[in-house]
Amino acid sequence: MDSTVIEEDVRQTNPKPMRRLIIATSIGNALEWFDFAAYGFFAVTLSKLFFPAHDETVSLLMTFGTFGLSYIFRPLGALLLGRYADRRGRKAALLMALSLTTVGTLICAVIPTYAQIGIAAPIGLLTARMLISFSTGGEFGSGTALMIEQKSKRKAFLASWQFSSQGMSTVLASCAGLALSTQLSPEQIESWGWRAPFIFGLLVAPVGLYIRKHIDDTLPDAAHKASSNTPVRDLLAHSKGRILLAAGIMAVSTAASYLMILYMPTYAVKQLHLPASTGFAATVVTGTILMLFTPLMGHLADRYGRSRMMVLSAIITLLTIYPCFAWLLASPSLSVLLTIMTLAGALKAIYFGPLAAVLSSLFPTHMRSTGLGFSYNIGVMVFGGFTPWLVTAMIGATHDPLSPAFYLMACAMLSLVCIAIYHYKIDKHI
Repeated sequence: MDSTVIEEDVRQTNPKPMRRLIIATSIGNALEWFDFAAYGFFAVTLSKLFFPAHDETVSLLMTFGTFGLSYIFRPLGALLLGRYADRRGRKAALLMALSLTTVGTLICAVIPTYAQIGIAAPIGLLTARMLISFSTGGEFGSGTALMIEQKSKRKAFLASWQFSSQGMSTVLASCAGLALSTQLSPEQIESWGWRAPFIFGLLVAPVGLYIRKHIDDTLPDAAHKASSNTPVRDLLAHSKGRILLAAGIMAVSTAASYLMILYMPTYAVKQLHLPASTGFAATVVTGTILMLFTPLMGHLADRYGRSRMMVLSAIITLLTIYPCFAWLLASPSLSVLLTIMTLAGALKAIYFGPLAAVLSSLFPTHMRSTGLGFSYNIGVMVFGGFTPWLVTAMIGATHDPLSPAFYLMACAMLSLVCIAIYHYKIDKHI
């Protein structure tokens, strides 16, 4: 892996106000994460409606298995939509990604249950998840590339809004889950309440499409046009090491997102025997921290360095995750859960702040959307999509509710190694 400086600006004329760019690139990412969060938060309900089985654990495993299986399509979407973005522009790819997400969300909102149409119900739900995952695969790379390629030295700050938007969507989805779980009876939630978050997502999509149609694009300049026709071939032929490095850097952050945010409402109900509203309230706190503090951490990363902040976050995660889970199991309550989720949110914000800029710096302009999107989604597929299924299976096999802590600790160790490689091979030369 060479240490060539590959982070450069794409020159723009008449840039739109930065605020509009931030909203345009973040809104699709927020919608997709809102959809993912809604699916994870209502996993117990979906397991009953779409994957009925004689054993609740089996139903839940099938629900999370469907969720994880759909993630296989994220790297494919990253390659195809990333290639489209690197050849035709970031804006075109962002519009296509959001359109596909809207279709998938529509299916989730209206699809009949297993009791109504039998096996076609889980198949249809899986199809919707695959479509959303495919579009998400191209969303992050194109959106982040568009922000990184602005004429600004605040690259970590600008790119950090991608993850701040994930925090916002977590807050919205958690508030929806909290409102539904407290205002509706379990029968009402199973009858129609679980569809409400997906319907809300459909209302947001047209706004996102309108905003994205009115932003300036970035394209490879004349120096890159000759090499921009084969971004996928160039990526797979010459950047395998960078892909693996980026995926490893993603490990702890992705696992924490899916374990501490997406899976926590299910964990609170199944393992801690707390009301569903408790898990939703805790994720509201974490999402709020991510939404507000991630851009601040991006700003600090631009001033004090990217890799050192990520190392700090990963080390503290490694040292605290087991004691936190042990404390939670010993004293399962809303106050303890809120304390732990606040710490998790703060550590994720520190890591998220520089993360997008770090991943972007691994790939040159002519393959940035493709490389960034593909490596990001490989990391998300391996360490994120199957995390709820894996920890559910680990708990079922070992009967040890502390199993998720060991998984997250392993991911933290992997990310620390990859960040060290990034620091000594690349970060010093940027």
